Amino acid sequence: MFLGIDIGTTAIKIGLLEERKIIYQRSFPIYTKTEKGRTQSASEITAVLLKGITEIPSSLREQITAIGFSTAMHSLMPVVNEKFEEIYIWSDNQASQVIAEFRQSSLSESFYRQTGTPIHAMSPFAKLLYFKSAGGFDGKTKWYGLKELVMLLFTGAPWIDRSTASATGLYSLEEANWSQEILHYLDLSVEQFAPICDTTDRFPIAAAAAARYGLNETVEIMCGASDGCLAAYAGYVSTGIKNSLTIGTSAAVRKVTDQPVFDQRQNFCYYLKEDQYVIGAPSNNGGCVLAWIKETLAQDPDTFYESLPRIIEETTIGSHGLRFFPFINGERAPYWTSDITASYHGLTIQHTRADMIRGAIEGMLMNIGVLKEMAAITDEVTISGGVFQSKAIAQLTADILGVTCYLSPANEPIFGLYDLYFGHRLAARDHLQTITPNQKTSAAYASLAEHYFD
Repeated sequence: MFLGIDIGTTAIKIGLLEERKIIYQRSFPIYTKTEKGRTQSASEITAVLLKGITEIPSSLREQITAIGFSTAMHSLMPVVNEKFEEIYIWSDNQASQVIAEFRQSSLSESFYRQTGTPIHAMSPFAKLLYFKSAGGFDGKTKWYGLKELVMLLFTGAPWIDRSTASATGLYSLEEANWSQEILHYLDLSVEQFAPICDTTDRFPIAAAAAARYGLNETVEIMCGASDGCLAAYAGYVSTGIKNSLTIGTSAAVRKVTDQPVFDQRQNFCYYLKEDQYVIGAPSNNGGCVLAWIKETLAQDPDTFYESLPRIIEETTIGSHGLRFFPFINGERAPYWTSDITASYHGLTIQHTRADMIRGAIEGMLMNIGVLKEMAAITDEVTISGGVFQSKAIAQLTADILGVTCYLSPANEPIFGLYDLYFGHRLAARDHLQTITPNQKTSAAYASLAEHYFD
């Protein structure tokens, strides 16, 4: 039996799988601290892991033969004298100013092309650049992250996989190792970082860990990959479709490819496994836009989602000329700045509440259309996330993106871990709900998209 553990920025999910079916699943919240930027607590994560695994019924626990880890990207944990606690996560924004200045330098494009990590405050590279300028840590500090933490807990050594490493902005895709050039620029050395392994590499569980979690000493530990890459891979394996769109609070468009692909607007390009990469683009503004509409514009927030089909039916394509720039949380792709803000354009006294609601949804999806271009996606896409429980949103997504969408419940990192471990064959898509774009509506949106963000 396989145990997949997915450590995100708000929760830890554990799932026991057998024959790619969930036998046991739990989710445990973890809380982000804000005293120093945006951080997580290593000791809290350690405690939640212990609680989560030891609560698995012993009859199931004794059947576990392998464990794999999915972790959120872009985490950075300073280790001083072998002690650690704070983990800076992707949303930590302390590096905004210093990375904005770096983006103007001649090295910016070079470092992006070398690593596949966009130049943005989310990355460990940006955070280390900030700490270098602020003088917060000495030259003996080691720099780990979530993946190194869990591998240290379970194997006794702080391994990091190539997938997670390639999202740090410090890993050279061509050299398949930490970039000497980038580390030199930061006045850091390879010895300050964890050893790198492949995503499918397996290690024996440490005897102390087996005893701590009540597991067999024969359990194998697979390092795994990053959560975004694993979600994309799970969707690919379960459907045969390489392209995916996930909308949670934020959003991301991803594509599984056999070679690195770069875009001048800086898509991401992360290693998945040998001869496979995940390219794409992330947005800060996905489901949070709908949540904002619900709380600020909806006539009755309690029935907002039920009312969406009626609102969309009663309004017109393009919301009577109203455009919405959906950057309520700043934006990553394609702008890569926290300074950009949301706004309505073309608002007049003739516009209604319904126009504003539809316009905001259209703006959010139009922006995802830009991300789709950055990932070089031209055909079918799997879609996943809570927002697609609304059939009206799913249809509008297919219409605005202009591609057939398949609603996939399997685009989850835990499934990706299972597929990575067992190397399953691609499945068919005939079991999925299909959303086909309306050709006339899609053509109208394609025309609107040409100048939407001018």
